[in-house]
Amino acid sequence: MPKPYFKLYPLTSALLLLLMACLSCQRSANDSMERSLGNAIQTFELEDGFQIELIAGEPLISDPVDMEIDEFGRMYVVEMHGYPLDLSGSGKIKLLSDTNGDGKMDQSTVFAENLVLPTGILRWKNGLLVTDPPHVYYLEDRDGDGKADIKEIVLTGFAVSNPQHNVNSPRLGLDNWIYLGHEPAVSTNTFQDLLGDRGSEVHFPSNHEVVRLPQNAGGRSVRFRPDSFELEVLASRTQFGHTFDKWGHRFVINNNNHIIQDVIPARYLNRNPYLLVSQSTESISDHGNAAEVFPITKNPEHQLLTDLGVMTSACGITAYLGGSFSSEYDKAVFIAEPVSNILHIDLLSDNGTLFKASRQHPEKEFLASTDSWFRPVNMYIGPDGALYLLDYYRQYIEHPEWMAEDVVNSGALYNGTDKGRIYRITPKGTKPLDWSNKLKLGDFTDQELVEKLADSNIWWRRNAQRLLVDRKISEIPKELFEMASNIQKPEGRVHALWTLEGLGKTNPELIIPAFQDKEAGVRKNAIQIAELHLSKYPEMETALLQMVSDSYPKVRFQLLCTLGFLKSEAASKAREKLLFENIEDEWMQVAALSAPFEDNKTLMQASLANYDINIPAYGTLVQRLSAMTAYSLDKDAILDLISKGTNTNSVHESHWQAPLLNGLAQGLQSKNIDRSTFRPAENMLLTACFENPSLQVRQASLELLKALGVTESPQSKILKEKAKAIAANKGLSEQERVIGINFLSLFNSEDNKTFFESLLKPIEPNEVQLVALKAISRIPDTSAAELVVELWPSFTPVIREEGLNIFMVNNDRISILLDAMENGIIQPNNLGWPRSVRLMNNSNIPLRTRARLLINSEEKSNEEILQQYQASLTLNGTQLKGQTVYQENCAICHKMGQDLGMAFGPDLATMKNRRPENILSDILLPNLSIADGYDLWSVEMQNGENLQGLIASETPTAILLRFAGGQERSVARQDIRSLTVMDISAMPSLESNINPQEMADLLAFILKIN
Repeated sequence: MPKPYFKLYPLTSALLLLLMACLSCQRSANDSMERSLGNAIQTFELEDGFQIELIAGEPLISDPVDMEIDEFGRMYVVEMHGYPLDLSGSGKIKLLSDTNGDGKMDQSTVFAENLVLPTGILRWKNGLLVTDPPHVYYLEDRDGDGKADIKEIVLTGFAVSNPQHNVNSPRLGLDNWIYLGHEPAVSTNTFQDLLGDRGSEVHFPSNHEVVRLPQNAGGRSVRFRPDSFELEVLASRTQFGHTFDKWGHRFVINNNNHIIQDVIPARYLNRNPYLLVSQSTESISDHGNAAEVFPITKNPEHQLLTDLGVMTSACGITAYLGGSFSSEYDKAVFIAEPVSNILHIDLLSDNGTLFKASRQHPEKEFLASTDSWFRPVNMYIGPDGALYLLDYYRQYIEHPEWMAEDVVNSGALYNGTDKGRIYRITPKGTKPLDWSNKLKLGDFTDQELVEKLADSNIWWRRNAQRLLVDRKISEIPKELFEMASNIQKPEGRVHALWTLEGLGKTNPELIIPAFQDKEAGVRKNAIQIAELHLSKYPEMETALLQMVSDSYPKVRFQLLCTLGFLKSEAASKAREKLLFENIEDEWMQVAALSAPFEDNKTLMQASLANYDINIPAYGTLVQRLSAMTAYSLDKDAILDLISKGTNTNSVHESHWQAPLLNGLAQGLQSKNIDRSTFRPAENMLLTACFENPSLQVRQASLELLKALGVTESPQSKILKEKAKAIAANKGLSEQERVIGINFLSLFNSEDNKTFFESLLKPIEPNEVQLVALKAISRIPDTSAAELVVELWPSFTPVIREEGLNIFMVNNDRISILLDAMENGIIQPNNLGWPRSVRLMNNSNIPLRTRARLLINSEEKSNEEILQQYQASLTLNGTQLKGQTVYQENCAICHKMGQDLGMAFGPDLATMKNRRPENILSDILLPNLSIADGYDLWSVEMQNGENLQGLIASETPTAILLRFAGGQERSVARQDIRSLTVMDISAMPSLESNINPQEMADLLAFILKIN
């Protein structure tokens, strides 16, 4: 079809400006009309079979982030007006009512105000618990005027940092505990003065005699009971939101990881301090982290860290337990994604100990809007079974720390703060809501409440349980005992059992029969309740032991966790049976090993006896067991394992010997140990290093020798000559030669310096050169640094990286590095960003001054750097060439999908829908926007070792550090002297490494441009 023809006439400047102004006004008017409440529903595409209706909007409410409907039908809404930077106390709790019965709220009362950045709400007693960091408040209206006249601090000490990371979302669990969503403070660089409060000890200010948690609860989620002043740190953390399924399984969330299962609670991990488990959660999405999403937004608003087309702001996770949707939704979990203007849905299915979360449709969301201001942030299941959706409705949702400067300075950060909507999603044909101020649950008799424990809707079940426990009834109605034994109503049975537990009326006659319920969720919860009474009711142990062959994996997992509290021989045998029959389930291993260390000592013998070389999980188990033994510093046990690990009597043994020795090395590597204690094992390890037929055992023996140390002796002198011959033999494999070099490096490297230098040649394999260079680095003087300068021109990039590490050992070597930079041998851009920061912050003032002059002398301004590469946005790039650029510059730190690169920084495949100019800025100026979770941390160990890396995950007892190149290391918390965030990007700028055309190729590769 031909294009229409327009004849152009010259226009005066004034007329042109007038025309432009009119067009701008027209666009503004159109935008305003599209964003009006009247047109809101027309912007949605909703899943077939459902309807969506607006039940509240501006000016009645604005900036809603959470809501609660109490037992009388009173609807409370949390308004957080201060996001992102206003700490003046503008937050409110609104009380909404539908006075004319049309199904829409028409009356609003300010229930509470002067809140700072309120993030969540929960009905409790006669009032509300509200999270408003650093506090959790209790608010109550005692005179009945609809306004809170009681405001008490229940908990305090939480951080006030970037609001999306602050304490949030109080939720009542099946177990009568209140759970708080929470994660480590993320203090921004630009707004440190405003949002830099990293918290204090978390505690009950009204009772100084009870437990106090560490600063900001260690950055993990929390559960508490206000009545009894009980307070615990959980093993996991979550960003904004968390949810439970109907059997109490908990799911948490992160901005780009939309559904994570909270697998093992802290109470189990805390039993065994020698078990190094650095994560208690697992991502369960079968469509990946940073999962692809399918928005329909017109003219979307995106900022520096907006990963278009993938999860980038997931929040408000909510399991649908309303009972009014079709059965397909009984295991549905909804996730809000405000940046993409969508509501995502996953359907859960069983996957052993875990769940699996799958899309409902391959390329379609449950709800999507064309309106870029539609910002769903949270959900709530109402008394009618409807899904209530809270729309924050803002132009910008990202924090200004990660926004373009022109947007921050435009004054538009709070556009929409006077707006906000709440929607009701129900099956088509559902009548308007009719519960506002009409519910009478609070007036129900005890018997009537018991009946509601079995309702199909979680709102009724949860509130009935809460009210029954709150009443502290002394005479328990027979109906409650009957419900606790009702096999026809599994949900009611579970809620009744936990209600009786909350009332202090648990007994074996109720719990033991529940072990045999046909519903697995009932059996799991019965075990959890029994766990609380094992010492009081020993007959429960016998019944628990009969469950070891339960058909449901999640029940077996809970049983194995609970059995860790029992000390009998029968319980020990049951744990072994559960472990070995489920050996390939990693979480069953963790559950078994979480039992107290003393109770696990017999497991090693059983593991070696059952070892199956065709099942890799046995190797993992043996390594974990030996690491625990080493970590305990039990001398006799360690020596016994070394003897077993180096024995050559049986070929079969070699299959488990390597993991056994590796576990010992792992457990001892960060310990301050008296090395003379383990001298009896030295000869065994020395012999194994050279004579064991298994290369893996030889390598593992060497690693253990590194941890234990080697003494000079006639035998070691002979072995050093043998090692040198092996290292020099080009006819041997690279792995064998490396063993030879590493063995020599256990001794005074200066004695073999000339030999190590002879291996630093381009004709030698990289790994041989690297270990030789590391060996030279152990010489305490400056000769290693001087050698690196001498050989720098011949070093390949991989060897240069290790060479730069040699300089960073001490100030004498740093001085030689700065000399080399002054002489033009080593360029500032060779350093990488983390080394540059360390040099420019050196405590030695003269060295720091020199470093800053050298590093900054050639630095350009951000604008100059970006301007230099603007051509990359218009040049034609090719994917094939871009892949080469990626392999040479990015692959060591960034994955590209499943097949390429190493996982250190963000997966570049998640950037494929971002704007090219934003990707360009992140590559050239990485420190301007550090993505959440990619802060670089400095870790000083008790033994003097210093580590730098990302914290990939953490538990109460350990953290998992991830280093460039994809390597990882678990570090026990008690071995850490200090842990400090460096507030810098772990990624160096690539400005000096690639030219504009190569940048264009790299962009083409990332963006999949042909």
